[in-house]
Amino acid sequence: MDPLVFVLVAGAAVLHVTWNVLLKTAGDPLLAAAIGLATAAAVLCPVAVVAWLAIGRPAVPPETLLLSVVSGALEAIYFAFLAAAYRRGDLSFVYPLARGSAPLLAVAIGVIVLGERLGLVGFLGVAALIAGILALQRPWRYLRESGREHGGAAGFALLTGITIAAYSAVDRVGVRGTEPWIYAALIYATGTVFLAGYVWMYRRRDQATATAPKPPFSARRAGIGGMITLVAYLLILTAFTVAPLTAVAPLRESAIVLASGWGALRLREADDRADAVRRIGAAALVVLGALLLAFD
Repeated sequence: MDPLVFVLVAGAAVLHVTWNVLLKTAGDPLLAAAIGLATAAAVLCPVAVVAWLAIGRPAVPPETLLLSVVSGALEAIYFAFLAAAYRRGDLSFVYPLARGSAPLLAVAIGVIVLGERLGLVGFLGVAALIAGILALQRPWRYLRESGREHGGAAGFALLTGITIAAYSAVDRVGVRGTEPWIYAALIYATGTVFLAGYVWMYRRRDQATATAPKPPFSARRAGIGGMITLVAYLLILTAFTVAPLTAVAPLRESAIVLASGWGALRLREADDRADAVRRIGAAALVVLGALLLAFD
């Protein structure tokens, strides 16, 4: 793998987990996501328009425009699912499950749809990912009522993983039709519109049925998080221009251990030391699988 790809994706991973910590702790994950996405769009889109004019207004292929709209819609769906998962579960549970399931799906899309190949090391990576996800989620506990932990967060986390795999595959194709920053601006513009519409409808319904007081909300944290995720996304789009999906998508999940450790230890989400070790160990196994896939 090109060392530049590793630097780009590793940097994006660290920024991404920082954004998720801010999202989880902002008070209202869905509103924080909407404000963060809108803040990033407000910064990126005007700059992208000026830069586009400065370089001679290069044409953007219609198929790229279409893919950017599809990706923007998927980004909005991703944030809706992620916010729902964070309202119901811990950072150290949701993040590894959502991000760990995405490489499995992304690799499947890369191999089946895009014709990319997977070797023996890659298959070992898939096995490690599955083992790590099972150790984290422990689905056998759901056979007993007493084992229904995290209040449905697992389902929304897995839906988040499906959405991640979907927009990763779309972006892998779409970004090659134009400059990464132009493509990102199109995604953020459309994603902001889709997510703002969903938040408006959700909050209207929530206000009509809510009985409990709302937790404190930090718009500042949400805005800062939006800028962080913008930089992370630009790094990923740049990596997509020089590396295949089967390398970029798994490697970007290397922040899973950091997120799991931060949630289990700093946010005190683990029940005890043994539970913290289980969460972090399962997350490490997920990362091992992701790295095996990345270096296959």
